[in-house]
Amino acid sequence: MTSFQEGRTVTFSKTISENDIHQFAELSGDFSPNHVDEEFMRNSVYGKRIAHGALLVGYMSKASSLILEKYPNADQDSIAVSLGYDRIRFIKPVFIDDIITITYTVDEYDSQSIRAKSTIEIVNQKNELVAIATHILKWVPNSE
Repeated sequence: MTSFQEGRTVTFSKTISENDIHQFAELSGDFSPNHVDEEFMRNSVYGKRIAHGALLVGYMSKASSLILEKYPNADQDSIAVSLGYDRIRFIKPVFIDDIITITYTVDEYDSQSIRAKSTIEIVNQKNELVAIATHILKWVPNSE
């Protein structure tokens, strides 16, 4: 599994659209006024609607898929699965029309447990850190 090593990284950017917010609300069932009610949020400290934190986690998931595409497993008898995201923090709000950049960096790979820990950082167009997490991947056999 030499292609998946510490220091490997992928980055992609995404503009958060009105449509993203509405589609995610439909998909998740999360119609909190924080996300869908402009009038409600106008009177808040944010002054406008904010993106769902779970939507940002979805973009973190895309980053994990991208790194696996870029650095595929050399062992065709196993596949990578996500064991989860630790220490997820939403540091600043993300608004409609913000451009976010997601960076996924492999921090450690343990060949004994066949696991990797990686840092995911999301910044906005002002290069402000808006979210961070640790992602854990494990490689499991294709068959028993």
